Amino acid sequence: MENQTRNKKVQIDWMITIVPLTIVIALCILFFFLPEQSNIVLGKIRFFFGDTFGTYYLIIGLGIFILSLYIACSKYGNIVLGRQDEKPKYSFFAWGAMMFTCGLAADILFYSFSEWVLYATDPHIKEMGSIQEWAGVYPLFHWSFIPWGFYLVLAVAFGFMLHVRKRSRQKYSEACRPLLGKHTDGFIGRIIDLLAVFALLAGTATTFSVATPLMATIIGELLHVQISRTTINIIILLITCLVYTYSLLHGFKGISFLANVCIYMFFGLLAYVLLFGGETRYIIESGFSSLGKMIQNFIDLSTFTDPLRKTNFPQNWTIYYWAYWMVWCVAAPFFIGNISRGRTIRQTILGGYVFGVGSTLISFIILGNYSMGMQMSSVKDFIAQYTKTGDLYGMIVSIIKTMPFAPVVMIVVLVTMIAFYATSFDSIALTASCYSYHRLEEDEQPHKGIQLMWCILLILLPIALLFAKSSMSNLQSVSIVAAFPIGLVIVMIAVSFMKDAKKYIEKEIDETSIEQK
Repeated sequence: MENQTRNKKVQIDWMITIVPLTIVIALCILFFFLPEQSNIVLGKIRFFFGDTFGTYYLIIGLGIFILSLYIACSKYGNIVLGRQDEKPKYSFFAWGAMMFTCGLAADILFYSFSEWVLYATDPHIKEMGSIQEWAGVYPLFHWSFIPWGFYLVLAVAFGFMLHVRKRSRQKYSEACRPLLGKHTDGFIGRIIDLLAVFALLAGTATTFSVATPLMATIIGELLHVQISRTTINIIILLITCLVYTYSLLHGFKGISFLANVCIYMFFGLLAYVLLFGGETRYIIESGFSSLGKMIQNFIDLSTFTDPLRKTNFPQNWTIYYWAYWMVWCVAAPFFIGNISRGRTIRQTILGGYVFGVGSTLISFIILGNYSMGMQMSSVKDFIAQYTKTGDLYGMIVSIIKTMPFAPVVMIVVLVTMIAFYATSFDSIALTASCYSYHRLEEDEQPHKGIQLMWCILLILLPIALLFAKSSMSNLQSVSIVAAFPIGLVIVMIAVSFMKDAKKYIEKEIDETSIEQK
């Protein structure tokens, strides 16, 4: 037993563990003691990457989506992630629920309610036509095919690496081995893994910093108390402690249970708003129209760069979103690849689009068009409220208060957000903890102490950003900066997978020919 513990300690990758910890602590100190100066610097860095290299993010996004369709429809789609005769470990519903909840976190509820308002107040919408025509289109575009394309291409690459090639290094660099060869174990591999960890931290920081204040606002409304930044930080700590306690005790079974609970509550909320909110006809018709417009204009939306910078819309939104999904690609695809064992690559990609994209579109269509219907029929003026106060969280609470039995709906939204956080954070924890080891054998789990360390590390930066009162723009900056180098790594992983999968298929064909002879 002592030897096993000693071996575990030897296996720990101290560089990947200590360097991010040191840098995050340093950044937190800067945000705590120099909040205004930190936000100014962050804004300038964001402008440099988003404005100067914006096309880079757009090309990778569209390219990865096209590649996902090619992989699913080609010979590569027949490859089973595991043994050829292996059956999926999870049912389609359980698999889809875990995939959906690990990939989006609680911010899907935040943005589903509010995103159309952010676009309605943007001059680009006026330039294109009307709020009715376009404010509901962009949320569907920014949360559907290209984002899930990132997830699914990397998920099959990691699934192939783990379940077919049986590699024990569960890291970004290992997924690049077919391309990098021996350099994977050298300096280049170490840099790739450090970039992946920083991207993971940035994605977590953005998600928690953006969505958590909504939970705090709902609690304040229910309890009739004022919510401070300190209270928000305490909420983060409490949620994280609860999540990790559950995670450490129950592992994958716990994640599956939480994901199922989350999905039932999530779709229950959507059904309630659709059937009893009073905007059923508008939600269905406007949502159907927005979906058609999004599909019809998909290539234009994917390649629009605003070269004359009339509104900076793609720089402010589309580029940010692609960057946001890129940094989330460090955790979610590893988790999806892990739970997809026994499924073919085609089933993983197409099933991911059906469950992931389908569920996302339904959420934005129902929750977004509920409030937009009230706005268009002049029942409520949410745009004026947001323009006057700049408080998105208060505006979302105002939207919920228009629903029948509003306090109950608020409680459901709050609990659903906590469940989303739980499943998302579990997948992040698992991935981050694996990065702290040089090698982990199949089905081997990281030490609970390492998971706890990553728990603390993952919540430090969002707390610091909230303390520094970072604006929405600066919260977005964290993802845009981190995604710039990780975008290149994503391309390398995609190329490596294609190269390795081609070699695998050729070997299978050769072995089949020999057997037939």
